Amino acid sequence: MPIALPDLLTQEKVILRLRSRKPANAIREIVDVLASDIGGRKIQNPEAFLEQVLAREETHPSVVENSAAFPHARTEMVDEIVIGVGRSRAGIAFGENQQRAHLIFVIAVPERLISDYLVCVGTLARLVKDETIRSRLLNAETPHEFVEALTTETL
Repeated sequence: MPIALPDLLTQEKVILRLRSRKPANAIREIVDVLASDIGGRKIQNPEAFLEQVLAREETHPSVVENSAAFPHARTEMVDEIVIGVGRSRAGIAFGENQQRAHLIFVIAVPERLISDYLVCVGTLARLVKDETIRSRLLNAETPHEFVEALTTETL
């Protein structure tokens, strides 16, 4: 099954102004949005999912490339891939090298969809690598503009 970002990311799952300055808190902010019923897909047990993501960050910290980090967990708490995004103007230091991520994509993936996850992250990474798209993401004024910047290129 091909990955279609317009099906995976809705404007209700985008936070344009993260309040948090630390990775764990930023991830929590995004997971809170993923727990809501707004915008479709949601995580069944947000606290347990948050613990899974943070445990994975402890052992395998997200690497920041092109101002983006992709903290995630493979879990049975979702039936389909769920994506939430937070944007930080100041950036949040991730990983061992403490590079700043301005775009944080939190991804919940069903255990059985390993290849779909790889395609999803590969697609997102390719998009944020593009300077024009990354600039649109970093400067979007509304969640709608943010989602449009990602999804118009993948249709």
